[in-house]
Amino acid sequence: MTGTTSTTGSVDGTGTSMGDETSTGEGSESSTGGEPPSTFEECFEGQFVNEATVLPDYDQYEPVIGSHCVGTNHQDIEGIERVVFLGDSITVGSRPTLPGDVYRARLGDMLRDAYGLSYGDAISEALWKAPNPFSGEVAQMTAGDFTSCSRWGARNDDLPVGVGNQLEDCFGPQTLDQRTLVVMTSGGNDVSALAQDAIDGVPLPDLWMAAEDFVMLKREAVEWITAPGRFTSGVFVVFANIYEFTDGTGDVMSCDVSGLAGFDQPVPNPMELTELVVWANEQYMSIAVDTGTDMQFLLETFCGHGFANDDPTSPCYRGPGTPRWFDLTCIHPNPEGHGVIADQFMAIIEE
Repeated sequence: MTGTTSTTGSVDGTGTSMGDETSTGEGSESSTGGEPPSTFEECFEGQFVNEATVLPDYDQYEPVIGSHCVGTNHQDIEGIERVVFLGDSITVGSRPTLPGDVYRARLGDMLRDAYGLSYGDAISEALWKAPNPFSGEVAQMTAGDFTSCSRWGARNDDLPVGVGNQLEDCFGPQTLDQRTLVVMTSGGNDVSALAQDAIDGVPLPDLWMAAEDFVMLKREAVEWITAPGRFTSGVFVVFANIYEFTDGTGDVMSCDVSGLAGFDQPVPNPMELTELVVWANEQYMSIAVDTGTDMQFLLETFCGHGFANDDPTSPCYRGPGTPRWFDLTCIHPNPEGHGVIADQFMAIIEE
């Protein structure tokens, strides 16, 4: 990503910015001519107008980046018999986006066609694709070969067995003999909570402890799923990293209704959160590498498609006419954004 801007740091409205920090990883060295660009940098080279000043140091974990440039390529995913979605409201879907436009529904259709799967019947399909506004979950958890245990507001502590209940709900003993694909978005609400704590004056060391905790919970969940012998016919996991809506500016007030998303005042000293958020995203990559699973570059792809998409001074500015991929809630993708997420997950799964 030589000579370009890179990423931001948070999802679900944290407003942290990475535009003024200096990376110690290979990405920043290549930006200044010290090292040749990595595959990750090359994937985003030329996409941004302004000069790069920071990148997550993914190279320290030596990931395999897919030729599609939207994520890693650690798995040969084939022969899927069951698909399970975990995580938060990005996966469940929410208004004003219609159920059929949510990435989970779009990706479900792609996987149905690619692997000969089924929703069972039309009613089950409709209920599975629709959110239940009272529970914050899907209206019907399972439809044929598809299951979702995702939930509005979910954090990483909703995932692991013995801590939350998503893994327990979705993986009963009777399901472990099916060759399974697990797809998830999670961690955004954890980072959002950190930003809100920062606004409330929580000391930085305490924020770091909370970040370490939510990253460890993510790791425990993925390690539980991929434990040898857990799924007798095999299992694959693809998860997204953590995006945000400020395009690296840190201006959480850039969205007109940011107060409804929990941000009614600016984040103080957003650069203090930047290192924390960068670290969390790097740890997500370490989880993917250590467990042989795959990570989608949601953060990097959405960079420049937030509420500073028309600000030529923002770190993520991509040029005039760049579409916005967030909806009026500030923190959720709009239909176009959901389509991008679905396409990127599918690109990772197919390669």
